[in-house]
Amino acid sequence: MGKKEEAAFAAGCFWGVEDKFMQIRGVEETEAGFMGGSTKNPTYESVCKGNTNHAETVHLKFDPKEVSYAELLDAFWKMHNPTTPNRQGLDVGSQYRSVIFYYNEAQRKLAEKSKISEQKKYTGAKIATEIVPAGEFSRADEHHQKYYRKNRRTCGF
Repeated sequence: MGKKEEAAFAAGCFWGVEDKFMQIRGVEETEAGFMGGSTKNPTYESVCKGNTNHAETVHLKFDPKEVSYAELLDAFWKMHNPTTPNRQGLDVGSQYRSVIFYYNEAQRKLAEKSKISEQKKYTGAKIATEIVPAGEFSRADEHHQKYYRKNRRTCGF
């Protein structure tokens, strides 16, 4: 097993996003939580109220010998509609916005390149996905971890 790398993505409700990433070979760990906001240690309730500016985020660790960051980006684009700002399906609010949080310059460059390539697939709609440096990740309560696997329910997936 090689050295693990980190990645973080927001693509709507983190229950379904986490489950989709868990199915990718080479993704070794996933956590549902929050990133991109201004409040330290936000709660699910405070994020849902829109008071923190956090996005529901899936933080993952992956083995780059098994799956490349470019492949993770490709999966990210396929699992949601990146042209709907602050919304995925019936879920509405800034916590459901589309964000790629990058951990290094190589990830930033790949994310920017993939966004440009993805935009070509959408005529008449602009991709709203943000590409920003990864900040502090706040893990959601245990109830939210692997939610879909535990409950066989998810939002929009």
